[in-house]
Amino acid sequence: MHSDQTVTPDPSVRKVLIYRLGSLGDTVVALPCFHLIERKFPNAERRLLTNFPIHAKAPASAAVLGDSGLVHGYMRYTVGTRSAGELLRLAREIRRFKPDVLVYLMPVRSTASVQRDKWFFRVACGVRHIVGIPVPEQLERIENSSTGMYQSEAVRLALTVSALGDAGVSELKNWSLRLTDSERNKARTGLGQKVGQPLVVCGPGTKMQAKDWGQENWRLLMEKLSSAYPGFGLAMIGAKEDSEVSEYAAAAWLGPKVNLCGILSPRETAAVLEHAAVFLGPDSGPMHLAACAGVPCVIAFAARGLPGVWYPAGSQHRVIYHKVDCFGCNLETCIEQDRKCLTSITVDEMADAVAAVMAKRTEAV
Repeated sequence: MHSDQTVTPDPSVRKVLIYRLGSLGDTVVALPCFHLIERKFPNAERRLLTNFPIHAKAPASAAVLGDSGLVHGYMRYTVGTRSAGELLRLAREIRRFKPDVLVYLMPVRSTASVQRDKWFFRVACGVRHIVGIPVPEQLERIENSSTGMYQSEAVRLALTVSALGDAGVSELKNWSLRLTDSERNKARTGLGQKVGQPLVVCGPGTKMQAKDWGQENWRLLMEKLSSAYPGFGLAMIGAKEDSEVSEYAAAAWLGPKVNLCGILSPRETAAVLEHAAVFLGPDSGPMHLAACAGVPCVIAFAARGLPGVWYPAGSQHRVIYHKVDCFGCNLETCIEQDRKCLTSITVDEMADAVAAVMAKRTEAV
């Protein structure tokens, strides 16, 4: 069943407010829902209520959605604020906008938090129609006992707004960022002579210590892959703060290479990924951008989160996840266990996963 066959457009709705917090990865996993909302309310002005960026490496939602047309404007506030003045300002802004519908696309949170949000939007902001308030079972992570995998965040979000129709999470077209010609041209310029040749893209940086596989591992992996795939170029991507670790890792690459960290916007980086044969990195925003383009990812995935929840969308990926006894800790900094879920992932494991991806690529050609 195709998603566009299960959505009945409602052209009468003129204004929609979408509530989704987070940064790059959080925005990307909600893309099928953004596309669904557009299909459901094609004539509406759609604004996104989101947060101010909380980290230099975490791009704002606007940097991810750009000129895609999926949303037309933004409202922002400080996450976790208890400032009565800021909440009053936000309520007034929402009342001035007068949304016909609010679409609730929030992460798993407590029942009390959901009820507080519901009160704020209905009573303080005067929003009468809210879609996506989760039922109790949608406030828990659901495990598939036969696989040990947990329901992905993208699927969970799609189920919360299923009253609007089928978001089509399994269809690549519903992950489209709608990159512009200008963004793709910037990517080509950044890649230079590497355009048109087979390309490995690596983004080793992360804003969390608990997700960091280690610069020595990345350097050894690049050295190994450089010998295995001598006809490939290498592009390093990430935020400006990732430039140093990327430069260190890429030093072992013998072929043509370029470090684009901090040079391109998130969407221009997504355009670079359209040229990739494979993407390598930790659990990160660039990983999700690669999946949007249908690019297979090989990921050194920390076990701080539950397996499957934040995996890249699609079945073409190789995620290396070691389910250690402390999995699901959700720590941002891991000192006591010394990131054993990550340090136990070997360079050979990652290289073998890349080889498996490359073998499938050769078969497809």
